[in-house]
Amino acid sequence: MSRPAVGTAAFHRRDGALFCEDIPLAAVAERFGTPTYVYSRRAIVDAFGAYAAALAGRRALVCYAMKANSNLAVLDLLARVGAGFDIVSGGELARALAAGGDPRKIVFSGVGKTEDEIRAALRAGIRCFNLESAPELDRIQQVAAALGMQAPVSVRTNPDVDPKTHPYITTGLRQNKFGVAYAQTLALYRQAARLPNIRIVGIDCHIGSQITEVAPYVDAAAKLLDLVDALSREGIALEHIDFGGGLGIAYRDETPPAPGALIAAILAQVDARGHGDKEIVFEPGRSLVGAAGALLTRVNIVKAGTEKNFAIVDAAMNDLLRPALYDAWMQVQPVQAGTGATQRYDIVGPVCESGDWLARDRDLALAAGDLLAVLGAGAYGMSMASNYNTRGRPAEVMIDGDRIYEVRRRESVEALFAGESTLP
Repeated sequence: MSRPAVGTAAFHRRDGALFCEDIPLAAVAERFGTPTYVYSRRAIVDAFGAYAAALAGRRALVCYAMKANSNLAVLDLLARVGAGFDIVSGGELARALAAGGDPRKIVFSGVGKTEDEIRAALRAGIRCFNLESAPELDRIQQVAAALGMQAPVSVRTNPDVDPKTHPYITTGLRQNKFGVAYAQTLALYRQAARLPNIRIVGIDCHIGSQITEVAPYVDAAAKLLDLVDALSREGIALEHIDFGGGLGIAYRDETPPAPGALIAAILAQVDARGHGDKEIVFEPGRSLVGAAGALLTRVNIVKAGTEKNFAIVDAAMNDLLRPALYDAWMQVQPVQAGTGATQRYDIVGPVCESGDWLARDRDLALAAGDLLAVLGAGAYGMSMASNYNTRGRPAEVMIDGDRIYEVRRRESVEALFAGESTLP
């Protein structure tokens, strides 16, 4: 079984010990306990910088898809370096604004926006709503009319392009719930153009997540630009073209393209079709924060079974859902290289479910008390965590060089039922 080597700006070894930037992870565990999410400030800033550099000289906006990781410190950090935000709920709108996000750089996606969410977004002055259905257009028109406002909109078209990723994170096929069917997109724009409280500002698409090839993006971009041409012929002008996000990271042996390679391929199409005057928008999430994070956990019990050996750790599926939900492969590294005999283990948690596992069939030298780091956990880790089995969610810390910041305290058990009450 292969195991990728550790050696990134975020996580690397010094004299056998695993560090995040200039802080040994063992010191994080000693101070904050386990399980704890650890993020590298440098890695997040560098990842955003790769997008910004590739778009230099262009009218462009990089909107972080904050569902990947919505910690306020992460949002604040990205807002400081110029990011906008791609949100999918009223709660995310509130978080983005609380973190200092510019509402004029916020795009609101999602198939089920409520009237309250639309109202809050209009009052905040967001950049645009990414429309995903005709009934949603009607709802936005009604809310905007009641407020005496015009709502900026962009239609999210579904280009029916296969991104060749996990079916649960594919979003651009005809059978997916997302977006407006490609063949119906022009008709929805015509309808929007007739509504007095709607202002058309753009067009967008999003085909999936953890995409590791440029080709699906190129195919989707070609279809998107065909619609831009058709809208232009009908006199419907657009201010921006949003090509979405979904670029993957290397969890195991994937070789996703660099952001610069992806952006260059798309910009070449934009220029060839004569749309270089329009603002270009991207919505990366995982590729900004995924590799910047790790879940730190401690081995509680080493259990020898008749068919498998189990390392039972204090993190569980409620802390990191990706393996149970997507059968996702996560790299697991000992914080301090073991000196005992190597055996094959399933890394599992204490939650009362057979699906409670973080990694399977890993060759490691382990003993009770050892610390492990689950790498690539900066995206869809804490943001998908729950309190199943009445377990408090982990602490979160941000490493900045040789400094440690606690950016979210560990939840106490008492806090989990503080809002509940018994019957009289």
